[in-house]
Amino acid sequence: MKISELSAATEVSVPTLKYYLREGLLPPGEALTRTSASYGDEHVERVRLIRALTSVGGLSLATTKAVLEALSQQGLSRTDVMGAAQRALLGEDFVTDVPPAGEMVGSSRARAWLADMEWQVHPEDSIIDELDRAWEACDAAGLGLDEERMSAYAAASIDIAHVDVGSVPQDPAQAVRQVVLGTVLVDAVLSPLRRLAQQHVAVSQGG
Repeated sequence: MKISELSAATEVSVPTLKYYLREGLLPPGEALTRTSASYGDEHVERVRLIRALTSVGGLSLATTKAVLEALSQQGLSRTDVMGAAQRALLGEDFVTDVPPAGEMVGSSRARAWLADMEWQVHPEDSIIDELDRAWEACDAAGLGLDEERMSAYAAASIDIAHVDVGSVPQDPAQAVRQVVLGTVLVDAVLSPLRRLAQQHVAVSQGG
């Protein structure tokens, strides 16, 4: 298809597509003449992925390009893809090496707890810092969120994670799209679902 047809198929303007091509976000099409090229279904999917990362995921074009470059690497596992997608949402460099269980770098309550739980997460992940801040805020509010209660939440989170990981396609491009969109959109589903579950449990227990 011509670039005008690619534009129609993706609902992205021709000038924007040309910008994607110039910046290396979109691979070049098959050259037909000096001034024209042919594009295929893989270009349609790439454009849709770019739009998902930028529009829904809220990523900058620079971060989106880094994601796409990481995905172009050969032999990426689903774990690597998911790690890249999560890093991308934070606008960070890609960190895919996971240390052995129990190896935590630095000192914090969340890191110590994660080490005790033997969770396979990167010790320098800024999400751990986010967890520390949130946990500290709960303590300041007097919510009594101790390690035992946190472990109960962790067990429920593991169940959710099994559903999340099980839904990730094998194809790297589809996988990162699923992870990014799933993180952004499903998070918005889980919050009201939790509140509804609280109502259900309270009524069921006669509260």
